[in-house]
Amino acid sequence: MMTENSSSKMDTPTNISLVGSVDSVTESIEYKTVSVFLVLLVCGVGIVGNIMVVLVVLTTRHMRTPTNCYLVSLAVADLTVLVAAGLPNISDSLVGAWIYGHAGCLAITYFQYLGINVSSCSITAFTVERYIAICHPMKAQTVCTVSRAKRIIAGVWVFPCIYCMLWFFLVDIQVNQDNRVQCGYRVSRDLYLPIYLIDFAIFYVLPLLLAIVLYGLIARILFMSPVPHRADTAATATVRGTCKELAESGNKANRPARPRSGISSRKQVTKMLAVVVILFALLWMPYRTLVLVNSFVATPYLDAWFLLFCRTCIYANSAINPVVYNLMSQKFRSAFRGLYRCQEHEAQRRTLSTINTSNSVVRDMLEPPLAANGKNKQKCSGAMADRDQETSSKGDAKDKEIEAKPQPIKVSEEEGLDQSMV
Repeated sequence: MMTENSSSKMDTPTNISLVGSVDSVTESIEYKTVSVFLVLLVCGVGIVGNIMVVLVVLTTRHMRTPTNCYLVSLAVADLTVLVAAGLPNISDSLVGAWIYGHAGCLAITYFQYLGINVSSCSITAFTVERYIAICHPMKAQTVCTVSRAKRIIAGVWVFPCIYCMLWFFLVDIQVNQDNRVQCGYRVSRDLYLPIYLIDFAIFYVLPLLLAIVLYGLIARILFMSPVPHRADTAATATVRGTCKELAESGNKANRPARPRSGISSRKQVTKMLAVVVILFALLWMPYRTLVLVNSFVATPYLDAWFLLFCRTCIYANSAINPVVYNLMSQKFRSAFRGLYRCQEHEAQRRTLSTINTSNSVVRDMLEPPLAANGKNKQKCSGAMADRDQETSSKGDAKDKEIEAKPQPIKVSEEEGLDQSMV
């Protein structure tokens, strides 16, 4: 019996969300409440934030830069992690068993590792892009373009898509001693050691080592190299400038000044990306270390609360990047506000459209009677005018008839008698 328990525990899965019920702690109300609350909070914030990053870059023209293209790739990868790893963890915590079947076990495990690996590759891609843009500015004019960034992003996704297909053959549905269905290992845990070591080296150690070297070179250029003074440049332009240049400079002077110069803007972008890399290193360290240690020890360390801490750190890494962009990049902050205002304006426009439609319907219902009344009034007024005109014309004709008719001659009675006698 002890051998079966040990073997079962050794084969318990150690991926980021499909950890089985290892002890009675996971059955407690306290654990379930904390687990569901943390996952819902972090994943909810992360899903909304990453969707906003994708929207502002795709809908705002000036945000379509090579660096932001890589950030869109990172946002989509983070969304994949949050949806494929975070949301199934909620049902796993509540039910305590796997409810998505065999196909769900394969697909969800595949998309978990796909999101993890693409996230790491995207960070490496924008680190290299920043190094070329700052340390080799002449070369960057032809290398650091949006079209080239799109091709690189395609490769960033194709390679992990092929690499992660390995997990289709490594996981399967299992039934533990409590007769609960779990998504776990298909073969012995010892055979997974090379896979975990390769993942740890390719998608964690190498990106961090490369980032340390490249950001060191970038810092030497941005923060240690002398920058030409703007006063000297302005004086030279004043002495050598033509009238046209002076007029153009006057026009530029009337324009609103930028909040930061080109150098300070590049420094700010580099600091922001460096923070993203540092957070990636710190938040992924507990899980990567746990998997590495459990691959070598005879009995893996599977404390429920520590596993929850590792998963929460992973979800936080996928959710925190939009917050970093908003705090450290004025362009992203303005774009986020513009997206929010567009939503407000769209809602107002729909409300006004509904009100106008209602008003037009009411007006259409009221206009026929009003028009009929107006026509009746016009008809009545016209009839009265015709009648007055007819009366006036009749009166004039009568007067003329009276004037034209001969007037009778008044005679005396005697004259009348004489005339009747004749």
